[in-house]
Amino acid sequence: MSQFSKDKIYDLEERTAKFAENVLILLKSLKQDAVNRRIIDQLAGSSGSIGANYCEAVEAESKKDFIHKISICKKENKETKHWLRLLAVSNPEKKDCIRELWKEAQELLLIFSKIVKTSRNKSN
Repeated sequence: MSQFSKDKIYDLEERTAKFAENVLILLKSLKQDAVNRRIIDQLAGSSGSIGANYCEAVEAESKKDFIHKISICKKENKETKHWLRLLAVSNPEKKDCIRELWKEAQELLLIFSKIVKTSRNKSN
């Protein structure tokens, strides 16, 4: 798993893709029990959706569409943080790795929040 804090990726498309890849690497290392399977399905979806929606935002057809898509990035990001928290409870032995992913999710959330705020201010 790469360490996000050492070499920050400033290209958001690449950074969100790398984040989702790192989540998938973690998920593939987990035991397959009933609790983990449910969390794995949810987390794989929400973490991948962050970058997918960012790619759509970049190609938005209007400022309103852009803000909407970035807002979806925020929503998926918050969901990802939720599932990471639950994953840490069900897999305490992976807590350090999960904490790093949670921190990256938090940074991405702050970035997307700033983008939405700035975009809305420019629209007014």
